[in-house]
Amino acid sequence: MLTVGIIGAGYWGKNLVRTFAGNKSIHLKYIADSDPAIRVSTAYVPDTIWTEDYRRVLDDNTVEAVVVSTPAVTHYEIAREALSAGKHVFVEKPMTLVAVHAEELVRLSEENSLKLMVGHLLLYHPCITAIREYIENGEIGEPYYLYSQRLNLGKVRSDENALLSFAPHDISVAIYLLGESPVSVSASGQCYLQENVEDVVFLTMLFPDRKIAHVHVSWLDPHKVRKTTVVGSGKMVVFDDMEPREKIRIYDRGVDRTPSYGSYAEFLSLRDGNIFIPAVKMTEPLRIECDHFIDCILNDKTPRSNGRNGLVVTKVLECGQKSLSSGGVPIRINSAR
Repeated sequence: MLTVGIIGAGYWGKNLVRTFAGNKSIHLKYIADSDPAIRVSTAYVPDTIWTEDYRRVLDDNTVEAVVVSTPAVTHYEIAREALSAGKHVFVEKPMTLVAVHAEELVRLSEENSLKLMVGHLLLYHPCITAIREYIENGEIGEPYYLYSQRLNLGKVRSDENALLSFAPHDISVAIYLLGESPVSVSASGQCYLQENVEDVVFLTMLFPDRKIAHVHVSWLDPHKVRKTTVVGSGKMVVFDDMEPREKIRIYDRGVDRTPSYGSYAEFLSLRDGNIFIPAVKMTEPLRIECDHFIDCILNDKTPRSNGRNGLVVTKVLECGQKSLSSGGVPIRINSAR
């Protein structure tokens, strides 16, 4: 059995506790959280050692892997200490707040042959996996652009803006679906509820070959929306995660180039075809993600959302924040080292 410790069992950490506790391939030895009240809310793991000092987890040589689900500002320090202690690390998004810290974590993991995985949960959603397969097998043709919306009324944060809180999900999805890293990013937004904390952000990523991805995130919106649209040269795909069953729709719609042999020219003609709703077998994405982390350690595999994936997302966030502070000026992204 793989011995695991979880650091942070609060708002999202309690879900990780529940999920990892259900994995029969691990022994969940520790849960660490500085808030003693957290222990009451996750009391269904009676055989686990509780501690308010996360370094107790890192100092235990029997612990082989650590899950970090603390506030984002602490991710770098805790993950760095865990890797330095020889532990495999699963760290929630965003991996770090600055790229240089993300680069250090990647270096530590690779130099010490340790797994470093980031909690980009949507990369493990069965519908996102299905869309990736549609793109790879040519179902929708060449992808042109995609856009996503992650909107709600609340939960309002004070320690991070909507970009850092929501956008990592959609940035990681755009990179995963388009199969490459963006070259530049621009972002604009506004602070309505609190000073220096953007409640709404519009972020645009430019990819090679003229591909574009646009992300709209907000916790100040009348609608709860979790939607991604991919427009391709052949077909278009919409993933609506708020739909209880029919989450994916494939639209056989587009614009065709029709040759005119009389004038040796081409005409653009609209195509309005059928809508196909595929059956996608649903499994809880968090369960898939956590099981994937354990499987990668036990069978020496590379995580789908590995450290280098987390580094690219961190660079996009960092450049997006710079653009946000500069009135939406496009910022070029250096390639991940």
